Amino acid sequence: MQIYFPIKVLDNIIFVKIFKCMQERILIIGSSGQIGTELVIELRKIYGNENVIASDIRPSCDAVMQTGPFENLDILDEELLRNIVKKYKVTQVYLLAALLSATAEQNIELGWKLNMRSHSHVLDLAKDGLIKKIFWPSSIAVFGPTTPRENTPQYTIMEPNTVYGITKQAGERWNEYYFNKFGVDVRSIRYPGLIGWKSAPGGGTTDYAVEIFHKAITDGEYESFLSENTSLPMMYMPDAIRATIELMESPSNNVKIRSSYNVAGFSFTPKRLSEEVAKHIPNFKMSYKPDFRQEIADSWPSSIDDTHAKNDWGWELKYNLEKMTSDLMINLKEKYKKFHNEQKNTDIQ
Repeated sequence: MQIYFPIKVLDNIIFVKIFKCMQERILIIGSSGQIGTELVIELRKIYGNENVIASDIRPSCDAVMQTGPFENLDILDEELLRNIVKKYKVTQVYLLAALLSATAEQNIELGWKLNMRSHSHVLDLAKDGLIKKIFWPSSIAVFGPTTPRENTPQYTIMEPNTVYGITKQAGERWNEYYFNKFGVDVRSIRYPGLIGWKSAPGGGTTDYAVEIFHKAITDGEYESFLSENTSLPMMYMPDAIRATIELMESPSNNVKIRSSYNVAGFSFTPKRLSEEVAKHIPNFKMSYKPDFRQEIADSWPSSIDDTHAKNDWGWELKYNLEKMTSDLMINLKEKYKKFHNEQKNTDIQ
């Protein structure tokens, strides 16, 4: 890791921060997913390419594979996980491998097994003193149809009715147990729906909010699997990545909630999103054909109260719907343009 700084302005705080970064070895489990891809890229900027190890059961994108170490890892293989941790002298683990809401409903046994066993494997690494810190993502899926839907508070009724939500609620209880019983430094965020452009969505109920942008550019139309007035909390990926890293880098005594923090983005409906997309693609057409994911969405909050995250570790949202849509359109159009140019060059050759 190369770090450049003028000696004259170096003070003790900067030195300590640089030294700590150089000492950390971070393992990202599930690096090929929507969150994992972007998290690896950002953490390598902070900690250095060689100090952030990507891992998954399938290869990641070039931006991950060509910039630092990658390990093929089935998270259910606990022995292999421990060997990788020892090989790289890992100090932190970000556990992102999971079967998401819609996918887990199609395979409930795998959803329970993957989501729960992966979590316990990593918690036990910290309990046994092999790692110092864990990030484990929760979700608004921990809530259910009996939860207050508007401005859902941090502490409230939680009766999830999906496999994914049940595993996340159970995982939050495990987080608190391992923290209170064994002193494990585990940190967590209840993600809302996440929207990004660098990788494909992974089988969640909010995937329509990613798919719509791709289809708008390629086809000029999109059929939503949620009804037009289904309001859900969402967040642009840069904010989600920043929230994750800010929580992990916060002093331990600022992390007062060890189950999982509510973190709010902004709420909108498919209809409202389509109107925003149409500002960038005037002839865009949206249709609606709700499927089994509609019932899942109807059980989730429509907005989130994240006061605790703001007060405890200074969380602050930067992107709203308009700003996100504009940024996403610019980047996706450039991505498709680059892809088409590469295809054209390949055809010529």
